[in-house]
Amino acid sequence: MKIVLGSDHAGFELKEAIKSYLEEKNYAVIDVGTDSGTVSVSYVEYGQLAADEIIAKRADLGIIVCGSGIGISIAANKKAGIRAALCTNSFMADMARRHNNANLLALGGRVLAKQYALTIVETFLNSKFEGGRHQKRIDSLEDFRY
Repeated sequence: MKIVLGSDHAGFELKEAIKSYLEEKNYAVIDVGTDSGTVSVSYVEYGQLAADEIIAKRADLGIIVCGSGIGISIAANKKAGIRAALCTNSFMADMARRHNNANLLALGGRVLAKQYALTIVETFLNSKFEGGRHQKRIDSLEDFRY
């Protein structure tokens, strides 16, 4: 499975920890940046770069990180076909995959402790979409574009 990672400067440290964790677990990782925790950059750019990897099918799932996780999830969700879910616990990550077929997990680098965030990542990657009645809602989301 290929996982795309993206972050702004505030999410850089957590992104790097997630990257190491994923590589230890033998996931293929695409890192779209940023590559610094000290140079201020826009979460919009990196959220959309990660989303583009999902849309182009170069990655199966993704994880995006900014300070709170809010801005980067909004930015990624501007792209058609993206369902970025901001999750602050493993239950939310599980539901995001099982019921919403989320393809990007958004996390807050200034909100979550590293070990806690990694448990959320693990849950997100191990949960599967249930389909069925949930697919109708996903289809409705895709139809609801301006």
